[in-house]
Amino acid sequence: MDPVSTTLSSDAPLSEPARILNTFIAPSKTFTDLQRNATWWGPFVLLCLVIVLFMVVLDRQIGFTQVTKNEMAKSPKRAEQFDKLPPEQKAQQLEFAAKFTKGFSYASPIFALIAYLIAAGVLLGVFNLGAGAGVKFKVALAIVVYANLPWLIHALLAIASMMTGAVDKEGFDINNTVGSNPAYYFEAVGNKFLHGIASAFDIFAIWTIVLMGIGFACNSKVKRSTAIMLVAGTFFAYKLIGASLGALFG
Repeated sequence: MDPVSTTLSSDAPLSEPARILNTFIAPSKTFTDLQRNATWWGPFVLLCLVIVLFMVVLDRQIGFTQVTKNEMAKSPKRAEQFDKLPPEQKAQQLEFAAKFTKGFSYASPIFALIAYLIAAGVLLGVFNLGAGAGVKFKVALAIVVYANLPWLIHALLAIASMMTGAVDKEGFDINNTVGSNPAYYFEAVGNKFLHGIASAFDIFAIWTIVLMGIGFACNSKVKRSTAIMLVAGTFFAYKLIGASLGALFG
């Protein structure tokens, strides 16, 4: 075989489906291809579709009224105040809160995009200022979006568990729907700080961290191990702050 044609075929731009597939089986190919074209709409649209599907199944199988009750139960103070209300006020507040939760949930793709933008900006600062990576923002954003594709599997597992009735409706936590982290197996009421920290050790979160590290390493001179450690350090710092605030104000 002609070595020149072999090189050209191996360097050929990846299609969007190929990029998405390679994120799972050969991530270096996907993230290296971002040097050609740092588009991210393909995986983002796919993520949005699965998010909406998850919400539809959640609405039918669990119901946002039950989700709202479960969220209230996480805060003893809030639950106590709610229990003291007259029946009519209880019904009104619950109805309003359920509608708000439903609207907020179906708007999740918008909030996901905002989260990706923030994550890309923070990691851009970490890598460019801290490691001299010289990565462009559009590349950082594409890395973040592609690296979040494993959460598709997480969402599909949650959908499957709801569809098969394997979920305890009264114990359902919309923020932790799959037993892929230690926090899933104990309630947050006892120790919210510990619960928040435990949720950080999630299989899908770690998978995403590794992918982000590979992505930044493929688009800079930063070593892969160093890149993964930088992403992991940023993520766990975020989780530590979140767990602290949750314990303080929850």
